Amino acid sequence: MTPARHDTPQEQDRVDRAIERWTRELPELDPTIEGIVERIQGLSRFIRRTMDETASETGLSFGEWGVLGMLRHAGPPYRGTPGKLAKWADLSGPAMTNRLDRLETAGLVRRLPDAHDRRAVQVELTEEGLLAWERSVGVQAAKEELITSAALDAKEREQLNKLLRRLMLAFERTGIEPGPKDK
Repeated sequence: MTPARHDTPQEQDRVDRAIERWTRELPELDPTIEGIVERIQGLSRFIRRTMDETASETGLSFGEWGVLGMLRHAGPPYRGTPGKLAKWADLSGPAMTNRLDRLETAGLVRRLPDAHDRRAVQVELTEEGLLAWERSVGVQAAKEELITSAALDAKEREQLNKLLRRLMLAFERTGIEPGPKDK
């Protein structure tokens, strides 16, 4: 089902309605800035919900799906140390061990001895893990494309992408880190 495209200027979303209430109590708030921030946060929640659904359809949690993605993005032979994976995911060692245990039990990763350090292991994406991740990425991309295309044409999507990039770069220049990732 394709969401209906609504682009009439007078149509209000939930953020508009909330900002109307807020500005009555806090007139010093800039409704434009609040609208940008609240919409980005709301869209992030919507996207995360669809990503949770997609991961779940594959039998994974979002965090487990993320580990598979980290290994995939490492490139062939799709390996990483548990410590490096924990750092990338902003997790403690024990939390990463729990994820890796579940993924290994499911046959999606395997632990191999590290060729350079007998005390260490490498985590490797199995063929089944690679296929599960790639299938789910395709499903998620299709969901995102369906929603985005229903609201914006190609030129608008490019324009929005450029504007969001500018915002991201401005935040990156502050040196403020995005904060802990969802566990």
